[in-house]
Amino acid sequence: MKLLMITAIREFEKNVKDILNHSGVKSFSYHYVKGYKNESDGSSENWFGASHTEIDSVLFAVFIDENFNEEVYRKVEFFNGKQKSLSKIHVATMNIEKSI
Repeated sequence: MKLLMITAIREFEKNVKDILNHSGVKSFSYHYVKGYKNESDGSSENWFGASHTEIDSVLFAVFIDENFNEEVYRKVEFFNGKQKSLSKIHVATMNIEKSI
């Protein structure tokens, strides 16, 4: 089992839900968050796609079977490839060793 953490600007919320629903994901949770970037450090990637200090964003938590993990990544890469803006959907995967 894997845990996917997905961040995106709030405008991409429906797109992320569509990606998850069409990738075999049965359930997920999401929360509205404020994306923040410290502008004084230019070395980090901007996950929230804007030069503003704060931006309305959404954070998804998805417990997923390994079989569906790559499908989510493929669909996110396809979506991001079509974007003309700096904003992208970002996904991080964590292995779950044990859960109850």
